[in-house]
Formats: sequence, C-alpha cells, structure tokens
Amino acid sequence: MKPVRNDSIIILVCLIAIAAFLIGKKVGSKEDYTEVVPEDTAAFQSNWGRGERHSASRAHIYYNVEEKKAERFAFDPNTADSTQLLRLGLRPFIVRNIYKYRAKGGRFRKPGDFARMYGLGKEEYKSLEPYIKISSDYQPASSLISETEKSSTPKDSLRYPVKLSFGEHIALNTADTTMLKRVPGIGSGYARAIVNYRNRLGGYVDVNQLLDIKGIPPEALQYIVLGNSEVKKLDVNHLSLNQLKQHPYLNFYQARALVESRRLHGPLRSAADLRLISDFTEADIKRLIPYLQF
Repeated sequence: MKPVRNDSIIILVCLIAIAAFLIGKKVGSKEDYTEVVPEDTAAFQSNWGRGERHSASRAHIYYNVEEKKAERFAFDPNTADSTQLLRLGLRPFIVRNIYKYRAKGGRFRKPGDFARMYGLGKEEYKSLEPYIKISSDYQPASSLISETEKSSTPKDSLRYPVKLSFGEHIALNTADTTMLKRVPGIGSGYARAIVNYRNRLGGYVDVNQLLDIKGIPPEALQYIVLGNSEVKKLDVNHLSLNQLKQHPYLNFYQARALVESRRLHGPLRSAADLRLISDFTEADIKRLIPYLQF
C-alpha cells in the first residue's frame, strides 16, 4: 500500500476547516438574526398598549352597558305594552308578571292595585303612582252611578237600613230585627238581643224593659212604642221547675221555691201567695205580676 502524502492530508484538513467556517457564517448571519434595540422595544410596548386599551374598551361596552334613564309619562297598566313599561324603568321580569296577570283576567281598578305586583319596590311604585291613569273601561260598574243618584238611592236594605227620623216610631212587640235596626243606635247585635229577650219574657209590658239588655243606648227608647201589650203568661201551678227557670225574672232558687210551695201548700191562688215565700222580694213580685197566671 502506498503511504498517504502529507500534502494531501493538509489539503483535506484545510477544506474541512473552510467548509466549517462557511456553514457557521451562514447560520449566524445578520440576515437570520434580529437584534432587539431600544426603538423596537418602545414600538412593541406602544402597540401592546393600544391593543390592551382596545380590548378593555370592548369589555366595558359588553359588561357595563349604561342603563337607559327611566322616563315618566301617563300610562294605563291595563293596556300599556312592554315597550312602554320598559321605558318607565320597570325590570323585564316585572313586565312579564304584568302580562301574566292580565292574561289570567286580572284588572287594575285603581292605582293601588298596581302596587301589589310582585317585585315592584315601594319607592319604585311611589315614583310611578302619579302617572297611573286607569281607563274608565276598567272602572267598577258602581262608578257609573253619579253622586246625585247615589244620594237619592235609598239604603233601605238588611245591611244599611234607613234610620228613623225624629218623631217616627216602631212597635216593640211586633218589630223584627230589620225594623229594629232602623232605630238610631240599634245595630244587628242589639236587634237580635231585643228579639231574644222578648221571646224569653213572653213579650214586653214596658219599653223600659229594654234597659235590662246590657249596653243598649237609652236614647234609642224615644223611637220605640210598646204596640201590642198582650204577653205570654206563666202557669205557675203546672209548669215544671225547668220550665219556670227559663223565664228571665225567675232564677233556679225561686223556681224551686214555687214548686215546693205547690207541693206543700197546694196551688197558688194569687200574687199575694208569693209574699209568703222568702225567695221573693217585693220588687221581684212587682215585675212578675204581668206574667203570672193562676
């Protein structure tokens, strides 16, 4: 084998060195390398700032939309559409509630009815109240009656009877509760009490007996006359103890004394016999006399 010449080796090494140099120069040339200088940094920060502000501005527009100022104008909650209700500043869910209420047949008869809408705040209602105008189509039928007609319409009904004028009277023993309620100062409660007391007594023998009813106004008596004075009598010689004690002027002990007197001494002949029974005072006997039958 022939020995390699030194000059050939030298040439080969030189070629390899030249090739390595050229490759390194190509990779690290300024054409492929960007040097960051202060001017580039300032420009980058400037562009980034504009983009960031633009993005922030868009976010502001999306999330912070300025609410429209609520308007104030006359409106009828029975007919106002959603556009008008929203212009008034009502929130969408309240508008939906109004629509649902109307769809179910609900009607606003007076401004106060609008205050009951779910979700409507107190201050919000106060600001809207002066502008609520209910159309006459939604007013109750009673509003069609003029004030003159109302004043001329007699209120002679079970609930609002026309009261008696001075000088007018009713008959105490025949009047029903409706007639009694026409007496000034007598209402439903007193009228029932008067009739119930009359039934227990067997009839009134004096108008002043009404004062036995607790709380009845004395001034009412000037409108009442006795009328029929016939009363239901007590047969003291035949009625049982239970029957006798039902009368307002006889208590249990007096009724028992009457029964015992009959058993021991025979039938009672007159009111004078009651004076022999210790359970009766002279006042008791006096008020009982009109009701006794012997």
